Amino acid sequence: MASSKEYLEFILEQLSELDEITYRAMMGEYIIYYRGKIIGGIYDDRLLVKPTKSAVRLMPDSARELPYNGAKEMLLVEEVDNKDFLTGLFNAMYEELPKPKPKKRPAK
Repeated sequence: MASSKEYLEFILEQLSELDEITYRAMMGEYIIYYRGKIIGGIYDDRLLVKPTKSAVRLMPDSARELPYNGAKEMLLVEEVDNKDFLTGLFNAMYEELPKPKPKKRPAK
């Protein structure tokens, strides 16, 4: 099942206090970026984030779920109605996320 545009828009509104939230559509789902780093995504109308130390600390009882078959487990964010929680979660996770991979330049 693909995620709905309405759910994406709801999550983006919940994250509206943060600068530089972007997304990219991919195969009916949405990858969420925070200040250029992949923080998680929307899969089957669920917000899933990478299981960083701070995310696990802030959501110790969060279910670990697969965004799709063959993927690594991610944490299900259940408090999507709480803007303050989401803002704090994303800010806490940011430093622990890997830097974006440099884009490959085409050969000349």
